[in-house]
Amino acid sequence: MSGHRLSGSISPYLRSHADNPVDWFPWGPEAFAAAAARDVPLLVSVGYATCHWCHVMARESFSDPALAAVLNDGFVAVKVDREEHPEVDAACLAAAGAFTPNLGWPLNVFMTPTARVFHAGTYSPPRPAQGHPSFAQVLEAVTEAWTDRRDEVERSAAGLQEALAAAGAGEPGVVDPADLQRVVHELAGYEDRVHGGFGGAPKFPTTPLLLALLALGRGSALPQADRATATGLAERALAAMRRSGLHDPVEGGFFRYATRRDWSEPHWERMLTDNALLLRAYAEVGDHDTAAGVAGFLTGVLARPDGGFGSAQDSESDVVGADGTAARSEGGYYALDAAGRASQRPPAVDGKVLTGWNGLAIGALAVAGERFGEPTWVAAAVGAAEVLLQRHVRDGRLLRASLDGRASDAAATLEDRGGLAVGLLEAALAAGRPDLAEAARDLVDGALVDGRLVEPQRDPTLAALGVPAPGEESEGAAPGGAALIAHAARLLHLLTGETAYADAAAATLAPLARAAVDRPIGSGGVLAGLVEALEPVRQVVVVTPEPHGPLARAARTLPSSVTAVVDDGTAAAFAAAGFELFADRSSLGGGAAYVCEDFVCRLPVTEPAALAGPPR
Repeated sequence: MSGHRLSGSISPYLRSHADNPVDWFPWGPEAFAAAAARDVPLLVSVGYATCHWCHVMARESFSDPALAAVLNDGFVAVKVDREEHPEVDAACLAAAGAFTPNLGWPLNVFMTPTARVFHAGTYSPPRPAQGHPSFAQVLEAVTEAWTDRRDEVERSAAGLQEALAAAGAGEPGVVDPADLQRVVHELAGYEDRVHGGFGGAPKFPTTPLLLALLALGRGSALPQADRATATGLAERALAAMRRSGLHDPVEGGFFRYATRRDWSEPHWERMLTDNALLLRAYAEVGDHDTAAGVAGFLTGVLARPDGGFGSAQDSESDVVGADGTAARSEGGYYALDAAGRASQRPPAVDGKVLTGWNGLAIGALAVAGERFGEPTWVAAAVGAAEVLLQRHVRDGRLLRASLDGRASDAAATLEDRGGLAVGLLEAALAAGRPDLAEAARDLVDGALVDGRLVEPQRDPTLAALGVPAPGEESEGAAPGGAALIAHAARLLHLLTGETAYADAAAATLAPLARAAVDRPIGSGGVLAGLVEALEPVRQVVVVTPEPHGPLARAARTLPSSVTAVVDDGTAAAFAAAGFELFADRSSLGGGAAYVCEDFVCRLPVTEPAALAGPPR
């Protein structure tokens, strides 16, 4: 038995299972070959390092020698870090939905050796409880079905795979302002008017949706009253979260979600995605203090010593009591004030550097740093961008993850390509780095296939076994890959004037448009892209030696599709790299602002007051 197959993984989650008595395999063809050779099913168990119930099930079941013996005898057991292999996680979730409505992690999926799913569930207790079978009973039932009803199992598994393959993306649709107006009215009906946010418990930040609402409020597509409603929904939710238990007042970050309607009793892990997006949201509403706390959490807690940002901080830690004994506690560290925490070891950080998630953090730090005049935030964004380009782009191939400089063999996803491309473009504009914009353009160009934006790589094991590519996941926690790559393409359109980028962005979002309007709470990133496409194009370029002088400050207050503040040399470098928005732009000896609408530009102005004039 090779009980330590996981010990060399770049995933801290897999490493934490390396000493289990379960004979775990990592995800890959070896596991499926072993199952076929033994003629047994696979248990594919999916989780992540900061998942509380994953830890619980590991202690209760996967560390139990008796249960491990049952697993090892009748199954090939595979451990998957959902953050390292998001396509595998998405495929398992899609299939698991046929067996349980309560999807989450740990996710335990039973497959044939040809990767056809025939049973799935989430956490199972060690003993039957509240109508839920124990994990041992689940294994017994699956073994009985595989042994005594094999034909039925394989027929149903094949039928499920055919149904998943047929599901695919939706038909291309068109969204107009009336659809978005209906979305705003629907969301207003969902609002918790006492505590802010949407719905009851558990309550999530749903930051992609808040960003879409802020975009609707800034835009011109809706009547003024609806714009005000959209802005109010977002601002009330952000204000409620800021003053709630979801927000850590000591270290500045936000927890993943609250278990109660009033945002109290958090689920204590702190995710890179949530905090990157909330940094962007608080920057957009001008809340410097909250943004500074989140930026401090990103750069002080999640930043890795060798560059980039880790994926999350755990909810659990060993807290030392007054008597000097340590006890494992979920959230105990976070209940302490600054002085109390100083004497404790903080919860572990999953130091795995994920490409797309880092792209979100890079972009948020760049945008917030530019907005508030915080050069250290911009510098942190640029530093992480350089690390990602150095370590995660190899011979033109994008990588998904690394740990301590060692890359995973996991395939990158569209989320990685789009998230990094957006982050690079925003860091390029904030720091005046055309080389970062060129790298982003290369990433987007690598996804252009027949006028649409798709990830050219797939998980090789799923592809080899003929598992259909899963559709877009819900965007409740973070924008999906299609939304991110479409946003990157649209930014490139604004910077280069090349219509192919705008056309590809529209074609990529079109199959998701109707579903986004019908299910807005889980479609914030797509909604934001649809709002962006309906707005008139306005580009603002300021060429000045004073990046935070009066002219630059006035330009940043203008509603625009893209705003750039550069000096003469940087403008020339962007133009030489093919970003036509900067061509023939100069400071005119002091400082000049150029405002273009639908790619037609006014004469440059040199006084801040002149920027307040009417559109052309």
